[in-house]
Order: sequence, then structure tokens, then C-alpha cells
Amino acid sequence: ILFIALPNIVQFSKAQKDMEFTMLLPVRKADAVRARILAIALLQTAQVLVVALFAALNITLYHTPNFFIDPNVAYVGCVFVMFGVFNIVFFPMLYKTGYKLAAPLIAGLTLTLVFAALIELLVVTVPPVTRVLDGISRAELVRQIPVLLCGIAAFMLLTWGSMRASIRRFDRVNL
Repeated sequence: ILFIALPNIVQFSKAQKDMEFTMLLPVRKADAVRARILAIALLQTAQVLVVALFAALNITLYHTPNFFIDPNVAYVGCVFVMFGVFNIVFFPMLYKTGYKLAAPLIAGLTLTLVFAALIELLVVTVPPVTRVLDGISRAELVRQIPVLLCGIAAFMLLTWGSMRASIRRFDRVNL
């Protein structure tokens, strides 16, 4: 859902000249970039929490595995990484100019989809990956907690890296 909402949010702010208005306020460019990225990261985190809720409901109600990765703890960790991959590509490209949206969006979505497809492919074809990422039993869910924690850490690091790169790039933009 956020991959549909995010382009609309950025496009709407572009149409309303939000960036130009923000630059007229007594705030630093870095603060404006930081606020936008943190707001989007908060929305991404909220979306992951909704995904986790529905994954738990799926496991509770159906108790049946999927052909691809099951909706489990490792899946939620992979979703966090997926959002981090999007952030590290999209935001630095967006803030290189401050207004060009298409190329950053296409690049971010393409790499995100490649990452998601790679995870799904690995779960289906590589047994050691399947043992770590797949399954819905209690023992498997406990074994997947490190994947969740690593996914959260990767999301935080990638988002932080995208913020730093975006701030550096946007400081060079003359609005």
C-alpha cells in the first residue's frame, strides 16, 4: 500500500510546492529532509505492524503453509529489509534534485521487487534458506526471531544511510 501512497505523497507535495515553502521557513534543509524521511519510515513501520497482525491471524486461522514464504516472523523481518532497500535507493535519488520523482521511484521499486523476488526464489529453491525463513510451527517461529531482529536493524541502518546521503545531496541543491 505504501508503494502506492508514497508516490502520491511526494507528487502532492511537489504540486503544492511544499519543498519551496519549507525552505522559506526558519529550518535547515537537513531538518526538512530528516523530517520527511522519518515520517515515511514511521508510515512504513506502521504498515509492517499491520502486516505482522494479519500474518499472525493467518497462522492462527489457517495453519497451512504457502508455496512461497509463509507469513511468519522471518517474513516480517524481510519486509523491514525490503523497505530499507527502497529507502536507500529512493530518497538519495529524490533529494539529488528535490523534485524529480519518476527515476527514483522506478529505481526504488525495481530494486525492491528484485529483492522480494530473490527472497521468494531462495525460499523455494534453497533448502537451508527454507529451513530458516519458512515454516509456521512454534519451533520455527522462535528460530526466525534473529531474522526479524536483523531485518529491523537493516531497516534502521538503511534508512539512516538514506537520510545521511539525502541530506548531503540536498544541501547542494539550490532552490
